[in-house]
Amino acid sequence: MDFKGIQEKFEELYGKAPMLVRSPGRINLIGEHTDYNDGFVLPAAIDKEMIIAISENGRTNCRLYSYDFQESFETELGNLKPSETGWANYILGVVDQMQKAGYTIGGFDCVFGGNVPVGAGLSSSAALECGAAFALSQLFNLGVERTQLAKFAQKAEHEFAGVKCGIMDQFASVMGKENHALRLDCRSLDFSYFPINLQNYQIVLCDTQVKHSLASSEYNTRRQECEQGVAAVQQKHPEVKSLRDVTLPMLEEVKQAIGTVVYNRCRYVIEENERLLAGCTLLEQGNIEGFGEKMYGSHTGLSALYEVSCPELDFLVDFTKNTAAVVGSRMMGGGFGGCTINLVLKEEKEAFISQIREAYRQEFGVDMKTYEVAISNGTSQLATA
Repeated sequence: MDFKGIQEKFEELYGKAPMLVRSPGRINLIGEHTDYNDGFVLPAAIDKEMIIAISENGRTNCRLYSYDFQESFETELGNLKPSETGWANYILGVVDQMQKAGYTIGGFDCVFGGNVPVGAGLSSSAALECGAAFALSQLFNLGVERTQLAKFAQKAEHEFAGVKCGIMDQFASVMGKENHALRLDCRSLDFSYFPINLQNYQIVLCDTQVKHSLASSEYNTRRQECEQGVAAVQQKHPEVKSLRDVTLPMLEEVKQAIGTVVYNRCRYVIEENERLLAGCTLLEQGNIEGFGEKMYGSHTGLSALYEVSCPELDFLVDFTKNTAAVVGSRMMGGGFGGCTINLVLKEEKEAFISQIREAYRQEFGVDMKTYEVAISNGTSQLATA
């Protein structure tokens, strides 16, 4: 993204040169709905990012400006509370967390904007939160560790934005590494990097442009169903703490007691963790085609067993199965809308995008958006011009 406009707007508003920080959105290659079951996820930071221009102002307040919304916001730092200006909460929440942790945040001015598509499931909010946390740590020489920045950003989302998200989005934004996926253990927060050599393939995201109203209520229901399965298994295996600890043979033992629906939910999560671990081995081997097969398996489980897909997502994934240009496709994110993630042959990319957009238009009467993404480094400071 070209950051010159944001830098110039900052200088116009505040009359000085800012420090600049970039903070990326993220994709998740495989491992969906595993995070709140203490499982594994495999995200990566991408080259769609938020740019934050910031400097001290010598006051007791913060002055914020959204470059994309062309709106200003100002508040005293000694009396922070969630604002009706929604976008401001992502920054205010971070300041609040850092203050609660004992860090001294002085007055500051900030202009931010970016090219992370909002509502496409690429975590524009996490990119902004992480960028703000990193920028404040740099600006005031706080030396906050990166994993702690991710935790501050997550809690900001919980308390100021009102979204009880897992830590994957923030972790991927802060800890991303170019040409690598990040395998995160959502129980311990241990992580390791796996090389992604895409060779002749390009990551293409297909945005359904829909978000079905089921998403939030069904999300809570899925969590409860998983907890029911764990409780049943614990009757026979008290050492089990979460679905992460449950094997398929253990699940079979309680199949009659829990019923088909809960069984299917739990089976999906157990199998998804296994797919992810196998997928990491395939990445290490440079086997992109094999990894693509795991992506298809993930979508089948999400659609048939976990039932968080929707007609639009299923249509897009099914469409790819009839073209040799794609080796892997699945829904990405919470479900009921959002994007599919696809591994597409570079030489067939334009033709594929044209064909799938036309097919989607004919089926649903909607002009679908597509995004080509590359895997990038995590949150970092930019050299100012």
